[in-house]
Amino acid sequence: MEQEQAPRWWAVVAVMIGIFLLVTAEQLPIGLLSQVASSMGVTPGMAGLMVTVPGVVAAFSAPLLPVAVGRLDRRIMLTVLMVVMVAGSVFSALASSFTLLLVARVLVGLSIGGFWAVAGSIAPRLVPEAQVPKAMTVIFGGVAAASVLGVPLGTLLGDLSNWRVAFGALGGLSLLTAIALWWWLPPLPPREPVRLRVLAQQFSNRGVRVAVLTTAFVVVGHFAAYTFISPILQNISGISQRHVGSLLLLYGAAGIVGNVAAGLYAGRHPYRAVLAIPSLLLIVVAAFPLLGVQPSSGVALLMVWGAAFGSVSVSIQTWILRTAPNTEAATALMAFTFNLSIGLGAMLGGRIVDGTSLPIAMWAASGLFLLGVLLVWRTPSHVVGEKRR
Repeated sequence: MEQEQAPRWWAVVAVMIGIFLLVTAEQLPIGLLSQVASSMGVTPGMAGLMVTVPGVVAAFSAPLLPVAVGRLDRRIMLTVLMVVMVAGSVFSALASSFTLLLVARVLVGLSIGGFWAVAGSIAPRLVPEAQVPKAMTVIFGGVAAASVLGVPLGTLLGDLSNWRVAFGALGGLSLLTAIALWWWLPPLPPREPVRLRVLAQQFSNRGVRVAVLTTAFVVVGHFAAYTFISPILQNISGISQRHVGSLLLLYGAAGIVGNVAAGLYAGRHPYRAVLAIPSLLLIVVAAFPLLGVQPSSGVALLMVWGAAFGSVSVSIQTWILRTAPNTEAATALMAFTFNLSIGLGAMLGGRIVDGTSLPIAMWAASGLFLLGVLLVWRTPSHVVGEKRR
C-alpha cells in the first residue's frame, strides 16, 4: 500500500514549491499594482483584474481539469500544469497591452486551478498516515511562503527594475520546478476518477459544505481588502510606497508562523482552528481604518492579519480530510471555491474602492468575515470529530 512506502519528502517539497510559485504568480500583481496601472494607463481598480482573471479561470479549471484528464497520472498532470505556468509568466512579461496581459493571466489561472485541485489531496500518498499532518503543513507552507518570499521579493525586484522582469523571473523558476516535479514525484495514477456527479455529491456532505462556504466568505472578504494593501498602507497608515515591499515580507513571515501554528493545532482541534480564522480577520480588518492610522499600529495590525490568513489553507484542508467522502473531489471543489473567491474578492474590492473609499471596502470585507464566524459557530463541532468545551 502507498502508506507503507518510505516517505517521499523530496516529492512533498516539490509540490510545496509548485504551490509557492502558483500563489506568488496569482498574487504578485497586488505588490506591483500601482506600477502596472501606471505603465498600462489603467486605474488601480481596473488593474485589479490581474488578480480577478486568473482567480476565476482557476476556479473552473480546478474541478473540470481532473474530470477532463480522467485517469491521467497525476505526476504528468502536475508537471504539464507547471509548464503552462511557465508560458503564462513569460507571456505576461512580454505583453504589449493590458488586454494581452489579461490573456496571459488566463494561462496562469488554468495552471493554478488544476495544480491546487490535485496537490491538496496527495499528501497521504507520499508519506505514512502518521506524517500526513506534517506533510500538509509543508505543502500549504507554500502559500505562506509565497507571501513572505514570493510576492515581496517579486515586488522588490519589480521596484528595482521593472514589473516585466518580476514576471520573467517567475517563469524561469517555474521551469526549474516542472523539472523537479517530474524527477521527484512517483507515478500517481488516480485512485478514483473524479466525475462531475462525484463533485456534486461532496457538497451534500455537511462538513464539506461548511468548509466550502466558510472559505468563500473568508477569501472573498480577504481579497476585497488585501488586493489594495499597498494603497491601504500608504493612504490610511501613512507609510511610504518604498516600504511596502519590506512590510509584505513581514506580513508573509507572520503568515508562515500562522501556517505552522495552525498545522500543529488543527490536527487536534480543526473546529476551533477554523472558527478562529474569520474571528481574527473580522477584528483586524474592521479595526484597521480606525486604529491603523499610524505607521506603528498599521504594521501591528498587518502582522496579525498575515498570521490569521496564513492559517487558512492548512486548517480548512485538515477539516476536509476529516469530513470528505472523496478527498480529491472535495479538494477540487475547495480549489474552485478558493480561486473563484480570490477573483470575486478582488473585483468586489475594486468596485468599492473606485466607487467609494478604502475604509468602506475594509468594512464590507469585515461583514463577510462575520458571516463566516456565524456559519462555523452554528455548525456542531462533532461534524469534524471534535467536542466543544
